Amino acid sequence: MKQIRTVPLTPDAFAPFGDVIEASGDPDKIINQGQCGRFHDRAALDFAGGRAGISLFNANPRTLPYQLDMVERHPDGSQAFVPMTHQPFLVVVAPDVDGQPGEPCAFVTRPGQAVNYHRGTWHGVLTPLHGPGLFAVVDRIGDGPNLEEYWFDTPFQVVS
Repeated sequence: MKQIRTVPLTPDAFAPFGDVIEASGDPDKIINQGQCGRFHDRAALDFAGGRAGISLFNANPRTLPYQLDMVERHPDGSQAFVPMTHQPFLVVVAPDVDGQPGEPCAFVTRPGQAVNYHRGTWHGVLTPLHGPGLFAVVDRIGDGPNLEEYWFDTPFQVVS
């Protein structure tokens, strides 16, 4: 079984796959009578047909090492995972190589980070590393299938 070592999630490293959503640096504007910093438009939502919807996911926590045997993608919409706790989670992505996932890579978020996968990005399932695994998920709500799964012949082991 081939090992994949996790690295910290950074906007530059994650850019080919999507957006890192975080309140970093100075806010873009100060609102609410000076009491709130707004970090504006931090993710590029992209939907083919349908509309944006917000769902809540409550996933069971996993541990490292983690066996990665499947990735998925959504050809008709981006998908944002926003944790509703301050716990890190595992993010696994893979480049597209002729319609199939290439070599996966793995990131671990810092508390306060969220991700938005670009439309069509191969990614692992929601993988919180601590409970509760409660997330707000912004993705496409619409007719027709919007899920492709790919099962690896030989699983990967994700390690820290």
